[in-house]
Amino acid sequence: MEYTTQMDAARKGIVTPEMEIAAAKENMDISELLELMAKGQAIIPCNKRHTSISPCAIGSKLKTKINVNLGISRDWKDMDMEIQKVNQAVEMGAESIMDLSSYGDTRTFRRRLTKECPAIIGTVPIYDAVVYYHKPLREITSQEWLDIVRMHAEDGVDFMTIHCGINKETAGRFKRNKRLTNIVSRGGSIIFAWMEMTGQENPFYEHYDEILDICREYDITMSLGDACRPGCQKDASDISQIEELITLGELTKRAWEKDVQVMVEGPGHMPMDQIQANMKIQQTLCQGAPFYVLGPLVTDIAPGYDHITAAIGGAIAAASGASFLCYVTPAEHLRLPNLEDVKEGIIASRIAAHAADIAKGIKGAIEWDHKMSEARKKLDWEEMFRLSIDPEKARRYRAEAKPEKEDTCSMCGNFCAVKNMNRILDGEIVNIYEE
Repeated sequence: MEYTTQMDAARKGIVTPEMEIAAAKENMDISELLELMAKGQAIIPCNKRHTSISPCAIGSKLKTKINVNLGISRDWKDMDMEIQKVNQAVEMGAESIMDLSSYGDTRTFRRRLTKECPAIIGTVPIYDAVVYYHKPLREITSQEWLDIVRMHAEDGVDFMTIHCGINKETAGRFKRNKRLTNIVSRGGSIIFAWMEMTGQENPFYEHYDEILDICREYDITMSLGDACRPGCQKDASDISQIEELITLGELTKRAWEKDVQVMVEGPGHMPMDQIQANMKIQQTLCQGAPFYVLGPLVTDIAPGYDHITAAIGGAIAAASGASFLCYVTPAEHLRLPNLEDVKEGIIASRIAAHAADIAKGIKGAIEWDHKMSEARKKLDWEEMFRLSIDPEKARRYRAEAKPEKEDTCSMCGNFCAVKNMNRILDGEIVNIYEE
């Protein structure tokens, strides 16, 4: 039996090679994954032309996945450096790479990613249109916006962020309800400006069915962009954000009618006490489609530490139903991240994802922690390093302050509770000061 997309296959009861690989990674019965995908509650972003991909699933009842943003900009044109970041991200366990290039030969970089990288590859066609056409924003035509979508599809990207939820109606309400930080989505601000200057409807909304046809042809996952995501605590959960989410819920249903896989993008900056409610609203409006969140960042006052503010919010979001976390680096709001920033952002996001998986009861998550606890009980340093989310840093920290005795650390020494409890329970004498 033939199928067009992974969702189409799932609805027909066909087990694809991609499903088999993804299910094995999750330790999940293939029939359970098939059921989730048929309902749109799990996706396998996998363009038919991305032959180097190692497929994985994103969605309900699955391990929380993370995405790493990178790409060339006018101020940072070193393609080789961005490839180093890609390789580092893959080595550190990131499941997805999003190319946000906004300058130069973006197509060469994008094609290199889909040729060589085993991770899921995502893009934002709006950025590339501005670069590709080399003309004022207002002169880009509706057809040219759509042509860029097709070009990215042909280049093999697995998901595309399409800002189709901000239509004329949403834009009008945004202007009537003033925000502190306006629109902070780069793609959202570009298409909003285009709409204002041309007086036309958002072409991604107006020609949504044509975009879905492209996605269906190549089996691209539609990542419904949140142009009105809040950019500060004050704007969180406001009218613009929620109205756009309602529109995204409608667009999700239309995509599913054409067997196109969908995930929905979300906030943004948001107080901790609002995160769980936002996840539930999304799950309701979008009928369980995977939720892809940037952060959320739970405070606005930590430039240089926003990987931490995002990890706090990401853990809460994922524990409350989000499936996919977009990493945030210490360089957020300040500059393009370097290799060390990328590493810090990935580690923070992976910690958040794993903490959420424990809370959600994802199969196998807590066992990792149990193994670490067993190694700590035994004071087995090599096993602790092996199990660490960042083995290099753990090993380096211990080496920087070598203890007098190998079975302790330089913090506690002979006062080590673990060491002393092991000894006393084994019937030994504990003489802390005399040892």
